[in-house]
Amino acid sequence: MMSSMSNKIEMYLKVMLDRASNGVIEVQRSELADIFDCVPSQINYVLGTRFTPAHGYKVESRRGGGGFLRIIRLNFEPDTDFQHLFEEIIGEELSQNQGEGLIERLFQEGVLTKREKLILKQICSMSFFNRLGLEDQEFLRAKIIQAALATVMREDL
Repeated sequence: MMSSMSNKIEMYLKVMLDRASNGVIEVQRSELADIFDCVPSQINYVLGTRFTPAHGYKVESRRGGGGFLRIIRLNFEPDTDFQHLFEEIIGEELSQNQGEGLIERLFQEGVLTKREKLILKQICSMSFFNRLGLEDQEFLRAKIIQAALATVMREDL
C-alpha cells in the first residue's frame, strides 16, 4: 500500500508541476497529508526518493505554522550542465534509485534514446551488481554510469 500511496502522491505533485507555468509549486505538507489521508512522513518519503536533483527536482522547505514545500522542476541543458551532472548529481556514489531517476530524467529531456535508457537502467539495476558479487556497488555504479553517459553524450559520434 505504501508504494501505491507514494505513486499517487508523486503523480499528484507532477500534475501540479505540469500545470505550473514556471515549473514551481508551493504546497503545505500537512495539506498534502490531509488530501491523501496519510502521515506527513509519507510525504517526506516521496519527496526524498522521487523529487531529488537526480530526478530533476529541487525541494525547499520551511517548517512551522506557515511552513511550505517548494518543488522546483530543474531544466537540463546538456551543453552547460554536463560537468554539474557528473560532479554534483552523480558524484562518487550512485544508488540504484538515483541512477534510474537520472536516466529517466535524461530520457524525458531528450538526451537519451529509449534504447540507451533501457541499457543504462539495466546497468544500474541492483541485480546486475549482485550477480557480480561486488563490494562498493554504489561507487562502481557511479563510475560506470559516468563513463556510459560520457560516451552517449559525445557530439562527435
